[in-house]
Amino acid sequence: MPKCIVPLPLGASGPRYLSGNEAAAEGALAAGCRFYAGYPITPSSEIMEALARDLPRVGGHFIQMEDEIASISAVVGASWTGVKSMTATSGPGVSLMQECLGYAAFTETPLVVIDVQRAGPCTGQATKVGAGDIMAVKWGSHGDYQVLAFSPWSVEEMFTLTVEAFNWSERLRVPAFVLAEEATGHLRERVDLPEQVDLYDRDYRPGEPPFGTEERDGVPSMPRFGQGENLMVTGSTHDSRGFRKVEDPLVHDRLVRRLNEKVLSRTGRICRYESYYLANAELIVVAYGFTARAALKAVKIARTQGLPAGLLRLVTIWPFDRALFARHAGEGRRFLVPEMNLGQVADLVRSAAGGRRVDSLTQVNGETIEPAAVLAAIEEAF
Repeated sequence: MPKCIVPLPLGASGPRYLSGNEAAAEGALAAGCRFYAGYPITPSSEIMEALARDLPRVGGHFIQMEDEIASISAVVGASWTGVKSMTATSGPGVSLMQECLGYAAFTETPLVVIDVQRAGPCTGQATKVGAGDIMAVKWGSHGDYQVLAFSPWSVEEMFTLTVEAFNWSERLRVPAFVLAEEATGHLRERVDLPEQVDLYDRDYRPGEPPFGTEERDGVPSMPRFGQGENLMVTGSTHDSRGFRKVEDPLVHDRLVRRLNEKVLSRTGRICRYESYYLANAELIVVAYGFTARAALKAVKIARTQGLPAGLLRLVTIWPFDRALFARHAGEGRRFLVPEMNLGQVADLVRSAAGGRRVDSLTQVNGETIEPAAVLAAIEEAF
C-alpha cells in the first residue's frame, strides 16, 4: 500500500490545549482529509466548525448540507474523485445515514464518520453523554458487510484514532468510524501533536478491476472519476469491473464474502487494546471510550485493597476481536463490562468468553460512569 510520512498542516504540531472535537478536526487535516460535508448536530458540531474554518486554508472543500442523508451522499461522491472525505455526527445522524453507509460498504468507498455519541434513542438528551451507537454503526444497514470503529478515551486519541481511521479506511476501502462520546468530544486536555504522521492512501493500479481480486480477502485497485477507466459504481450486485450481475448467485456470493473477509482476515492487525494488571487478575474489567478512564481508576483502587482485578481497554470495537477474549478467559477468570448503554459490548464479550461469567454494569441516565460505581461492582464480584 502507498505509504508516506507528511508534516502536519498549518503549523499544528507541538503542545496544544484542545477539546476532543478540536483534536479530531486536527487529526482529519493531518490524515489528508480535504472534503467535509455535514449538518450541525450536538455534540459534534465543533468538528464541523473547525473544518469549515481550516479546510479552505489547505486547499480543501467544506459543504454544509441540508441534512445527514445528503451529507453522507456527498462524502461518498467526493471519495470517488480521489479525495479523502469525512463527516461528523451523532446518533440521530447515524440513523439517517444508514442506507448510504451500506452503499459505501458495498461499493468499497473509503470514508470516515466521527460519531460523537449522546444519550438516545431518537432525539434523546442532545447535550448528555451516551455510548449506545455500538451496534448501530455495525448492523444499521441491511445485509452482510463490515465497518471499522475505534473508541478514543482521551483528547490525544481523538487525534490519533482519526488518523488511524483514515489510514485503515483507505487501505481496505471500507467505511471507518471514530466512536467518541460527548464527554470525550468536549473534554479539554493538553496534547502534544506530532510533527509528522504516517499516512496510507488507496492503491490505484492502472487497468486492474476496481471491484474484485483473485484473493478471497483482497482489496481491489481504486481508480477515481476522470482517470480514464470505464468506471461504474453501483449498489446492485456487480462483477469485478462494476457491471451489474443481479441474477448471478456465484458473483453475489463471491463479492459479499470478499467484502467481509478483507476485514475479518486482518482482525489481528486492525484491533488494538491496552491491558493493565492482568498478570494475576481473577476479574477482568473490559471497558472502552470515556468509561475506561473510570475503570482504570477503579482497578487501581481495587488493587490497593488486595482485590486481583485488571483492565482490558478496547481501542478497536469493530471488527470485534473474539480471539482476544479466548486468550484471556483463563481458568477462574471472570469479566465485568461497564458501559453507557444496556450492555451492547457485554453481549459481544459473552459470545467470545468461552462460557466464563460476564457481568454487565450499565448506565443510561445521560451521565458518565464514575470510578466509585465500577469499584462497587468489582467489590461485589469478590
